[in-house]
Amino acid sequence: MTGYGDARQASGEIGYQVEIRAVNNRYLKLNTRLPDGFSGLEPVVEKVVRETISRGTITVTIKRTVGQTGTEFSFDPEVLESYLKQWDQLRESMHQLPVLNAGDLLQLPGVVVEPDESGFDMERAWAQIEPVLREALQKFDAFRKHEGESMSDDLRSQIAKISEQVKTVSERAPLVVTQYRDRILERVRSLLEDTDVELQASDVLREVSQFADRCDINEEIIRLESHLQHFEKFIASEESEGKRLDFLSQEINREVNTIGSKANDVEIAHCVVEMKAAVEKMREVLQNVE
Repeated sequence: MTGYGDARQASGEIGYQVEIRAVNNRYLKLNTRLPDGFSGLEPVVEKVVRETISRGTITVTIKRTVGQTGTEFSFDPEVLESYLKQWDQLRESMHQLPVLNAGDLLQLPGVVVEPDESGFDMERAWAQIEPVLREALQKFDAFRKHEGESMSDDLRSQIAKISEQVKTVSERAPLVVTQYRDRILERVRSLLEDTDVELQASDVLREVSQFADRCDINEEIIRLESHLQHFEKFIASEESEGKRLDFLSQEINREVNTIGSKANDVEIAHCVVEMKAAVEKMREVLQNVE
């Protein structure tokens, strides 16, 4: 499910900023971006994130900030000189290369050197980072809840459309066999009108019975109505039901397809088209549901 949340906090000269972004994914895929020397915190960061998020591609970015009077960073002149020499060589062999500015130089790996982290206190850093991370997660969760309300309304709208079409199909289904019987009788009588052959009721009855078996969609209608009821129930649940809703949408789509293949009626076929369109919109929304 898509979402965003961020938070920041400074304690003296050292501060931390946490940013959480999420895009759609059927499963949970977590990417963490931590400052250099903080890789040991990755397991505890992931543990806290999993307490709140269970689905989506999640990117958690943690940045460390230093106050203006801090002396946390320094330059490595040897590395910088090496980059400049290589750049001059490229400019001699290649034309129209842009001129490097100070901002470009600072972005090169190794030019800016962080202090030795051999004495880095991981527990102390985590004590500062954890509340910032949890605040960002709270904002992220609030963002998702707001989006979730909108998606719930959309899903209910599509369910209502499908239910309306199911009602039409249910009312229409018994008439399909009756109309087929009448057409068969009319056609056979027309063909036998100028002959001595007599129409046998048993022959017509057998043909109509076979047709009725082939186009019987009562079971599909019952299952479809049951799926729709369960779908409504899961939407109203306080817990995350994204996977169940996704599964139910597949089952709803299967029943709609079966109705379309068995019904053998133009009006029902039109209803099936409307239901399939609604199901497709549901499945698009469900890609964002956790």
